[in-house]
Amino acid sequence: MKKLWKNASTYIVAALISVGASYGTFSYLNGRSNYSTSDVFSYAKEFNQENVHLASLTSEGYPDFTKAAESTVHAVVHIKSTVKPTAQESRRGRQQMIDPFEYFFGFGDRGGQDFGYGTPKPSVGFGSGVIISNDGYIITNNHVIDKATEIEITMNDNSKYTAKLVGADPTTDIALLKIEGKEFPYIPFGNSDNLKVGEWVLAVGNPFNLTSTVTAGIVSAKGRGNIGQGQGGDMTIQSFIQTDAAINPGNSGGALVNTDGQLVGINTAIYSQTGNFAGYGFAVPISIAGKVVADIKEYGTVQRAVLGVMISDVAVAEEASPEKAKNLKVKEGAFVGGFAERSPAKEAGVTEGDVITAVNNTKVRNVGELQEQVNRYRPGDKVDLTIDRYGSQKKITVELKNSSGNTSVVKKTDGLAIIGAAFKELTPEQKKQYGVSYGVQVAGVDNGGRFKKEGIEKGFIIMKINNQSVSSSEEAESIIQSVGKSQDKGLFISGFYPNGRTRYYAIDLGE
Repeated sequence: MKKLWKNASTYIVAALISVGASYGTFSYLNGRSNYSTSDVFSYAKEFNQENVHLASLTSEGYPDFTKAAESTVHAVVHIKSTVKPTAQESRRGRQQMIDPFEYFFGFGDRGGQDFGYGTPKPSVGFGSGVIISNDGYIITNNHVIDKATEIEITMNDNSKYTAKLVGADPTTDIALLKIEGKEFPYIPFGNSDNLKVGEWVLAVGNPFNLTSTVTAGIVSAKGRGNIGQGQGGDMTIQSFIQTDAAINPGNSGGALVNTDGQLVGINTAIYSQTGNFAGYGFAVPISIAGKVVADIKEYGTVQRAVLGVMISDVAVAEEASPEKAKNLKVKEGAFVGGFAERSPAKEAGVTEGDVITAVNNTKVRNVGELQEQVNRYRPGDKVDLTIDRYGSQKKITVELKNSSGNTSVVKKTDGLAIIGAAFKELTPEQKKQYGVSYGVQVAGVDNGGRFKKEGIEKGFIIMKINNQSVSSSEEAESIIQSVGKSQDKGLFISGFYPNGRTRYYAIDLGE
């Protein structure tokens, strides 16, 4: 696992929890996969799971961890993720050091060797993953495999596999991998909603590269939020299970299981001043993680709907906006401090200053619990919100929508297919002719592609995409694909034509 520690007041989050919107992830189309929003755990059917129920007590009535450990340890894998430097990074690294042969003798790089001077080395990280189907689907944290060019899986019996990334959701820090094979051991989904504070749980993973490690603890809290902040300043979806089972670097992506041997969470972060276990760990509940990977498997991307509200815990609102919150009559719930531009909640009658206290009669005490409850649904579903409006109780029905303001199912965006263009690298002669040291040329455009629509023609030389310099076709394609998978699907392209005309283009891959 990459050691990317983020200071957050008195603790360090041992997981790079990536940026995303502060809204939930939502269910499938009922018709295609027979999913029902009233049965939120039916997504286990997507992975053909057959549930198990183990004896969780000894004959004397004490908790029995042995069977749960034995049934789960073979389904938790070690993940080695390798991030190789791009061609541009390699060139930049070599340029930072002067080759003595070039400097003194003009021998260049001695036949292509760089002698290791300033050349970036591959970055290698380690983590854990959980097999969730007998045909090799694996759930893990996004930060474990983020930007990886190679993903190697090691099983408990030391057999190795190369994994393919099916898809990832930085907003929840969850990713889905696939290895080829049959009859793999797997852990069936449990019901994280049924977990109770004080209940025994096991954390199974590979801390410090110590494979097949099992630790025990209890559920310390549920619906825990405000555990650090993602890059870019946007909050992630956070409704963690807090546990005192020991979780250390390398446990990320591993299993949190109950004494019945069922998967109830994906271990993600720790609360620590040193970076190692110091009392508390946090796991994404399977009610969120399972839904995310089921969406990824079915659609290639997460179906994400919004209430369209700016929310905070009541206590936070009272401190941050005392004037707005001075007449509140409740101390628990999600305080509505404002609305998004397209807000289905506002359209339905929710007003600023309301406190959301329940979703479909399920109580919510804070922002994290509201996120977790709304996560059950898809754009187009209707939910009943219980509102406390300065002491007056109201029920408001809201039709959830997606971020575009409609109820359509979002399909995976293939950026390269949308732009309809191919690229080729500039030759040394071209670079000399144009006076540039980097750039790629548009080798061709499709009549139906976005490049053609925006007026980008064959021969155009791209210097930067979204302010990133590009020197190879691979770099250009990687940036475009990355934008296609992100929330913000805007491409900003700058370059010039061979006749010297400089041009700037803005392309929306989401249209």
